[in-house]
Amino acid sequence: MARPKAELPSADTLGALIDEEGRLALRVTPGAKFEALEIAEGRVFVKVRAKPEDGKANDAVRDLLARALELAPSRLELLRGATSREKQFRISL
Repeated sequence: MARPKAELPSADTLGALIDEEGRLALRVTPGAKFEALEIAEGRVFVKVRAKPEDGKANDAVRDLLARALELAPSRLELLRGATSREKQFRISL
């Protein structure tokens, strides 16, 4: 049985939350039962199935965020939060 694809907000909606320096802050829940990217109260919340070991969750977050923004994962750079649930990415548009 195939896993359902994550529901993602539009690239425009997500792009509106990127600051003038190309940064986007998010809160991550690793080890979730399903993948999701939600916007609530002006914040971005990401749930990924990957466990927080050896950077697997960070890679999953980068991939999901890149898919939502319709960009290549290489265009996203993790600035802060490699070992934290609070992360900040720089997006090169």
